[in-house]
Amino acid sequence: MMNQPVSVRAYMVPGKRVHLVGIGGVSMCPLAEVLHTMGLEVQGSDMNESAAVLNLRELGIPVVIGHAAENLGGCDFVVRTAAVHDDNPEISGAVARGIPVYERAQAWGAIMQGYANALCISGTHGKTTTSSMCTHIFMAAQKDPTVMIGGTLPLLHSGYRVGHGDTIILESCEYCNSFLSFFPTVAVVLNVEEDHLDFFKDLHDIEHSFRSFAQLVPERGHVIANADDPGAMEALAGIPHLLTFGLDHPADCTAANLTEEDGHPVFDILIHGKPYAHIRLGVYGRHNVSNALAAACAAWSLGLPGTAVEEGLDSFTGAGRRFEFKGSFRGADIYDDYAHHPGELKALLNMAKGLDYRRIIVAFQPHTYSRTQKLFDQFVQELQIPDVAILAEIYAARESNTIGISSADLCRHIPGSIYCSTLDQVTEQLRRLAQPGDLILTVGAGDIYRAGEKLLESEEAPV
Repeated sequence: MMNQPVSVRAYMVPGKRVHLVGIGGVSMCPLAEVLHTMGLEVQGSDMNESAAVLNLRELGIPVVIGHAAENLGGCDFVVRTAAVHDDNPEISGAVARGIPVYERAQAWGAIMQGYANALCISGTHGKTTTSSMCTHIFMAAQKDPTVMIGGTLPLLHSGYRVGHGDTIILESCEYCNSFLSFFPTVAVVLNVEEDHLDFFKDLHDIEHSFRSFAQLVPERGHVIANADDPGAMEALAGIPHLLTFGLDHPADCTAANLTEEDGHPVFDILIHGKPYAHIRLGVYGRHNVSNALAAACAAWSLGLPGTAVEEGLDSFTGAGRRFEFKGSFRGADIYDDYAHHPGELKALLNMAKGLDYRRIIVAFQPHTYSRTQKLFDQFVQELQIPDVAILAEIYAARESNTIGISSADLCRHIPGSIYCSTLDQVTEQLRRLAQPGDLILTVGAGDIYRAGEKLLESEEAPV
């Protein structure tokens, strides 16, 4: 906490001027628009020009590129993204001037207090897909929700919307305990695994964080947990009013009569043994059946009919960068996915193995040096699933490489894998390898998607 004399909610009133540091970020951009809609005077800064920054300027929100203390102007308070540290000149400048500085999660927490229903989707992975499924369901039910998710949803043409209903749906991240600033009335816990070990000490520390998150739910609310995930069940042991979902373990919400049509899961959702909805998913994989059960539990807990779940999930074809089809090159299909944790990789690659492709070629870009080091053996294990693994250099994100680790280290432990120090090299390897009937996956939370896009843009790509 930095220089916070009162709750941020006291400042979030019409006429107050707020400066957002890192305003172009995936959850800062929608925050800027929500605050703008609430009548605040919004301004901000970011390190780079982007489509998000352009959109904010078109709304009349001034954005400066680069960080400097003078960018603060006459703001009343500052909100920063988690990637912005105390030595940022705008943060240190605000502290020197006595301007309150709040975290992004605190601002979102204050916003959700204005809604009767705050549906918060948490977990080590699957958050974006499940939040997107919930959005489709609540839109189908004509609940006009406010939404903030960590990816682009075709239904919204963005990762957020500002609604006028009584429900807000938020993807809720555990990193830096951000979600502990939220006020959930429904908390969904998809899974609890080792991740963000640059912040958490170990799995027990992570489980404690998720338990604290669940304990934020008021008595009238609901906590929803994955009965198939040991970490989730350990973290939430003894939590009252727990509603569980699962495929492999006894649970309150289950999938019955699970089959496939053209590779897409078809099943009935039972809650407390009673039929609730009949589902045909437009996305692949057993993991997405689990995500659908989680979304259905959230809808049921808030009183939505099963018909809304059916309609919403029927129209859901995936979120951006979640097994997103990008195009074809020389008869090979190119998909892009955000997976950057071993658990996500396993789910993605096992799903891909069940599809009708001759070979699976994966171009993977590890995300952060600390995650790569601490989950090294798990990455090695999962990256042996595809027929060919191409390893791009680690995407630094918020870190510096003080560890001295490289994707080349992973490559030495994965038979037949190929190391590429640049994305251009990744693109060339994909061009050399691509054959009819192949599935090419660009995978990672950084900019690996550009390698596939460059391949499709090349002159050899079909017109």
